[in-house]
Amino acid sequence: MDNAVDNIAISTPLKRAVHIETEGEFAGWRTWKRDSFESNNGPFWHKIEDDGTVRCAFRVEAKHLNGMRNVHGGCYMTFADYCLFALAREHLDGPGVTISFACDFLDAAREGDRIDCDGEVTRAGGSLIFLRGTLRCGERMLFTFSATIKKVKRKPPAAVTA
Repeated sequence: MDNAVDNIAISTPLKRAVHIETEGEFAGWRTWKRDSFESNNGPFWHKIEDDGTVRCAFRVEAKHLNGMRNVHGGCYMTFADYCLFALAREHLDGPGVTISFACDFLDAAREGDRIDCDGEVTRAGGSLIFLRGTLRCGERMLFTFSATIKKVKRKPPAAVTA
């Protein structure tokens, strides 16, 4: 199932380059290759089910761990931010930015664990989208979050004067 947020026609530096995995655990899942921070810290994945439900997940690697060998809190937050935009896909018709993010750290995950996110849009208006979600490892809740995305209106380039 294709969705508009994957194919936003915006300027080249920000254009969402969608990659659909063809092998392994996440075959058929999507990721965006538009954000070097996410690309370096992931890979993070999302899948759109036939009923429109979005699932997001990643497999914990050594690079995701802190000094205590648990998933770093910043990794949870980065993944949750990725999830926001997958969850908000039907309400985004262009770029957006996270303007508010609140979270609670509930439990630790370790290398090799799979972390999944379920979430929802709680309200979507003309310029703001409000969301909440939970990161889990199996049935164990790891992290909860709520956030707001601001839709960004692209300004036309300034006229060049000679």
